[in-house]
Amino acid sequence: MTYSSYYSSYYKNLNEFDKIKCYKKLPSILEIRKALSINTVIMKIIKLQRKAIKEIINGKDKRFLVIVGPCSIHETKSALEYANKLKVLSKELEDQLFIVMRTYVEKPRTNIGWKGLLYDPSLDGSNDINYGIYISRKIMYDIIKLGLPISNEILNPITVGFFEDLISWAAIGARTTESQIHREVVSGLSFPIGFKNGTDGNISSAIDAIKTAENKHFHIGIDQKGRISTIKTKGNINTHLILRGGTNGPNYYKNNVILYCQAMKRQGIKDKIMVDCSHSNSGKKPENQQDVLENILEQRIYGNKSLIGVMLESNINSGAQKISKNLKYGVSITDGCLSWVETEKLLRKTAIKMRQNIKKL
Repeated sequence: MTYSSYYSSYYKNLNEFDKIKCYKKLPSILEIRKALSINTVIMKIIKLQRKAIKEIINGKDKRFLVIVGPCSIHETKSALEYANKLKVLSKELEDQLFIVMRTYVEKPRTNIGWKGLLYDPSLDGSNDINYGIYISRKIMYDIIKLGLPISNEILNPITVGFFEDLISWAAIGARTTESQIHREVVSGLSFPIGFKNGTDGNISSAIDAIKTAENKHFHIGIDQKGRISTIKTKGNINTHLILRGGTNGPNYYKNNVILYCQAMKRQGIKDKIMVDCSHSNSGKKPENQQDVLENILEQRIYGNKSLIGVMLESNINSGAQKISKNLKYGVSITDGCLSWVETEKLLRKTAIKMRQNIKKL
């Protein structure tokens, strides 16, 4: 039997033995990147943005790293409005804060629900992933052209290739920090990445992930032409821990941080920590993110140089809403967010306090 006749027979009889309804071909990574390609000027800007974050992680740049933006992006207009506002603010505060915009297009689900712009860009269950990939990259591309660095969560190890050349920083979520393939994928990426502690609040899995990602690996993946390939990685030393709280509540307090730093040093990894001000650290109340940030800043000012930055969930307007036909503009459809007005005020306040305590920092 020839190769083509075998697969013709396979697909013809697919429903007799498989739960897969159908297959739909996606564009390759190379095709998507060619459709929305970056020029050498933008490449250099992204390289400098990545370098700045690496230097913050390694203690060479004393600025505070702020990963801020919508919990998830679900449409273009509000995302670009937010980006333009953030670009102006980031320029104003760049002496103290290095600001990176969240451009999250994939969302992990504890149960079921909307999985993100990449999977369901029309918000109606049509799941046009081909368009989702394109519009996700287009939004990131337009934000990058503003000169604003972007971040993402690496959820699906395959899809990261569609955006890898644009990203300056990324996170591995609490549910996937234990995943071997995510650790191996991180070991082959060229930008800094934070691993979140597990959903129970334990940091052991994140420490293991950091150690694993620092090393070289062979793993199976997809190349830029869409071919299943063996991938050899070099290892990524620009990784760090992210505290996001757990089932027992927040884990960003002073005593927690000191213990975590000691644990990281014992394992021979850099004691560099970012705090996610949302999720269990805020009790899932967006307004509490302000208190978390103020606490972290106090710890840093009064001696803990291991705290390199924070994550904030923020949108044009505050709160969250369920998906409907009458969505409110600039309001999250996943986790609740601070409003832009609250965010702007909070980040200005943070920069002012850092300037006032510049000698201690």
